[in-house]
This record gives sequence, C-alpha cells and structure tokens, in this order.
Amino acid sequence: MKPILFQIGGLQIHTFGVLVGLGFVAGLWLASRLARNAGFKSDLVYELAVPWILAGSLIGARLVYVISYWDRDFADRPWFEAFQVWRGGLVFYGGLIGGILAAVFRLWQLGLPVWKVGDCLAPGVALGHVFGRIGCLFNGCCFGQPTHLPWAIRFPPGVTPGDLPVHPTQIYEALLNLALAGGLAWFHKRRRFDGQLFALYLISYAFVRSFTEWFRGDYGVKSAPLAGIFTPGQTASMVSFLAGVALYALLRRAPPVTPVLNPRNSP
Repeated sequence: MKPILFQIGGLQIHTFGVLVGLGFVAGLWLASRLARNAGFKSDLVYELAVPWILAGSLIGARLVYVISYWDRDFADRPWFEAFQVWRGGLVFYGGLIGGILAAVFRLWQLGLPVWKVGDCLAPGVALGHVFGRIGCLFNGCCFGQPTHLPWAIRFPPGVTPGDLPVHPTQIYEALLNLALAGGLAWFHKRRRFDGQLFALYLISYAFVRSFTEWFRGDYGVKSAPLAGIFTPGQTASMVSFLAGVALYALLRRAPPVTPVLNPRNSP
C-alpha cells in the first residue's frame, strides 16, 4: 500500500491518480489502434477522449461515489473534498455511464456511427480498468474478505477489519480485465455487426465484476438492494448484463459491419 507516490514540497502526488492517468493513456492507445484498423482517422479517439470521455467519466464516477457515500465521507467535511478525485473514490459504473453519454453526444455531433466506434473503445476501457484496480491496491480500497489462502495479502494496521490477511480482489479484477481486453481486441476483426464488441463487453464485465464482488470485504456487510443478497456492484452488473444482452439482440438484426461513410473522419 502506497497512497502517496512522492511529494514535492507541499504537493503530494497520489499513486491512485497516476495509475488512473496511465490507464487512460493505455486505453486510448489500444482504442486508437483499433479505430485506425476500422478505417477512422488515427486521432479520432484522442479527439473523443479529451475532453469528452475524460470529463464524462470523471464526473460520472465521482458523482456516483459522492452520492453513495455522502453520509459516511462528505456530510461533515468541507464541500471541496467532493472534487478531490486524485485521492481515490471513483465508482467504475458511474464513470462508464458518464463516458458513454459524453462519447455518444460527441459522435452525434460529428455524424459518426456510434456502435462502430464503440467497438473500438470497448477493449481500451477494459485495459484502462486494469491500471485503475492496481491503483485501488496501492490506495488500500476495494480490499477483500479475510482469508488464509497462500496468495492472501495484508495491509498496514487500520485498513482492513481486524488487520487480517485478505483476498487480493484488486489483483483478481485487474487480471480478469486484462484477459477481457485481450479477448475483445482479438475479436475486433472477427465481429459480425457494429456494436457486437461493445455489447459483449457489457455482458462480460458484468460476470467479471460479479465474480470479484463475492470476495470483497470493504462493504462491511453486503448491503445491496435485492434482499441483502447482492452487493451494489453485483446489482449494477445485472443491469449491465441485461443492457448488453438487449443491445446484442437488437443490433444483430442490423446490417453487417459497415464501412466509414463520413469522409471528415476517414484516413
């Protein structure tokens, strides 16, 4: 655990913020390569990302976190702490929704096919998430339940209940996201219709998140909306899964993979 990467005078550089930034860059790199292979200009992804996807993702991720933990973390603190995203406190599903909405709006402005671009972005989202989860590990958040398995990890005193060794849930999810990113990137040239890859991402990540949530210990108790059985992350994953299935069924009736029609954004 190393929440502060280094310090210059009174300026603290947070490890979580650095890794989220690296994840954003890595995701852009992969998405831009896939977009170029799909016939778009190489800088299309960067134009979408800055500031549109970046702003939408940060606003969405932080907004959902602040709303979810207002009473615990923010009600009795100065209002400006709600904006200190570099310290941690981002909800991935909030960021995903915010990023999607921002990207769709910008693509609509440019007159570009949303689902074709979405197929290019999906593997990059999974790759960027790898770095974000490693950031959680260094930040000491999203930790697992106590376990005595050989690969259990132990945080400094005061982080986990009882200071017991716990499941490295951050590493679980990072590795699964890495495999998901690789699988989606491999399948990009093999997709049969626009939007197929994006729908598969929503479905696949729902399984990844639901699996790792069973080992999470940072919720205290599994206080989810559905009869106390599911965590909030698993509940959100159900919505992601259903949305992905519905999108897959809807888009598969559309024409096969289409060429880029807008000359402003072709190579």
